[in-house]
Amino acid sequence: MKLEPFRLERYFAEHEFSAPYLLCTSDCESMELQDLLSLEPDAQERFLSLWLGYTESSGDPALRQAVAALYDNITADHVLVHAGAEEAIFNFMNVALGSGDHVIVHVPCYQSLAEVARSIGAEVSEWRGDPGHKWELDLAVLRTLLTPRTKMVVINFPHNPTGFLPGSEFIHALSALSEQHGFIIFSDEVYRGLELDPSDRLPAAADINDRAVSLGVMSKTFGLAGLRIGWVATRNTRMYNEMSAFKDYTTICSSAPSEFLATIALQNAANIAQRNIRIIQKNLDHLDRFFTDHADLFKWYRPKAGSVAFPVLLKGTVQEFCTDLVAKAGILLLPGTLYKEGSNAFRVGFGRKNVPEILDKFDAYLKENPP
Repeated sequence: MKLEPFRLERYFAEHEFSAPYLLCTSDCESMELQDLLSLEPDAQERFLSLWLGYTESSGDPALRQAVAALYDNITADHVLVHAGAEEAIFNFMNVALGSGDHVIVHVPCYQSLAEVARSIGAEVSEWRGDPGHKWELDLAVLRTLLTPRTKMVVINFPHNPTGFLPGSEFIHALSALSEQHGFIIFSDEVYRGLELDPSDRLPAAADINDRAVSLGVMSKTFGLAGLRIGWVATRNTRMYNEMSAFKDYTTICSSAPSEFLATIALQNAANIAQRNIRIIQKNLDHLDRFFTDHADLFKWYRPKAGSVAFPVLLKGTVQEFCTDLVAKAGILLLPGTLYKEGSNAFRVGFGRKNVPEILDKFDAYLKENPP
């Protein structure tokens, strides 16, 4: 196995803790430990008396039960806890794929969703969103990509980085194709729960398809990236058991304090998510005004869900634009070139409270540096 450098993560390693204004973060507003513990009357006392031995490999039973409550047809026995979403992706790909298998991946994408498969020797085909139509995916295109060797289709809704969210009929049609052709759906759902209109929320793939695998994490919807807790939910017993066995070679088990804190958060999931949705709604209003004021420079689609979007730069090249912006104004955007997706777009993140302040500085930069 040989993995290519993770372009996005290398970019963040260079800039994330030096640039003063981050306008491309993918997570939501976090919270202090004391605020999280205050959500349960006796949480602080229980946390201070927590036993710091090994935890269960599959995850603490209370945490798995709290995760299962996010789904309709998933029980605690269908949940396998990991150290963040990245470990879950890595373990799943290594269990599900072999050299010569064919994988179709929704792009642009978080690099590991395609790169780990390539490193195993799988052939990866790109199922590309259409930037001219709000990054929509076309099931007719997927049908042309399917082959007898197609083992897996990887999707991500709400989508990172574009914010695209299809209707529920789309996910049901994809599930029907899975049954017809025999491929597994790996569904990255880390932004699920951040729909501005709750009626837009898609059913989890693992709820409607008994072979599908749904991916979740504490970092995006709940803003608790520092806990490093993610999970997969699946009714695919063979896949679950094989991932459990493979995990013995990665983390074995998760951090006991992190599992405890993630359980507290998920037992208050609706309140935390709603707090972050309010932040997102406020920030989107600011972004609407900003991009309206600069419509000659940017093409903007207001997303229906999630905390990221992918505006298109209409003048100049996005790499040069982002480099100049961080150098002169200290504002970090994520150029679309890091996704190798071919458009002159950049990722903007709006899940944190300081977005209005950053947009004021962005506006000042554009006035001082007209395109």
